[in-house]
Amino acid sequence: MTLPRPQPGLVIHYAFLWSHEAAAGLQEGLKDRPCAVVVATQTDPAGDLLVVVAPVTHSPPGDVTTGIEVPPDVKRRLGLDQSRSWVMLDNLNRFAWPGYDIRPIPGRAGEFAYGRLPSGLWLRIRDGILRLNERGSSVRITPR
Repeated sequence: MTLPRPQPGLVIHYAFLWSHEAAAGLQEGLKDRPCAVVVATQTDPAGDLLVVVAPVTHSPPGDVTTGIEVPPDVKRRLGLDQSRSWVMLDNLNRFAWPGYDIRPIPGRAGEFAYGRLPSGLWLRIRDGILRLNERGSSVRITPR
């Protein structure tokens, strides 16, 4: 039951808090879901890690620039369901690793990570977030 070291592209099971939920006063996400680690960086001399994650959802993005579809073969390899899913680029969570919101994957006792995204897909996610920031689009990062 050990947590993996967070690395960009790792997909974890996490209680994601959407920005509209946080604005409504919620402290915890309403649903545990797969989330892709976007950033993992040391934050202080004690070695604490600051992690930023992007949620995976079945709801398609309202704007095609704010989400990237997860290919079916990647979903299969990670052990996710086969319904269409997107990684959202404009709604992120930031927390100190490991935090309280990482959850065990249902049906996979003691596992907290589904695996890693292929590097090409992770680079598309990273670049998509950077593009949204560069053009001044709203990328909401909810601190946890």
